Amino acid sequence: MKEKVLEVLQKIRPALQADGGDVVLVDVGADGIVKVKLTGACGSCPMSMMTLKNGIERMLKQEIPEVKEVVQA
Repeated sequence: MKEKVLEVLQKIRPALQADGGDVVLVDVGADGIVKVKLTGACGSCPMSMMTLKNGIERMLKQEIPEVKEVVQA
């Protein structure tokens, strides 16, 4: 599942980089919980939780049904 998660993150990455940020995969648990770290401008942005839940989590769940939740590491 880790490879699938990385593929989806590659699709999301250009939008984050356009705003001066990025996302790093920390861990993919067997329980379906994906841990990521938002870096650069995204790491300190007040909207980062919204990006995490409404952007990254939504896309990962949509493309990989095994993903249950995405959390900030």
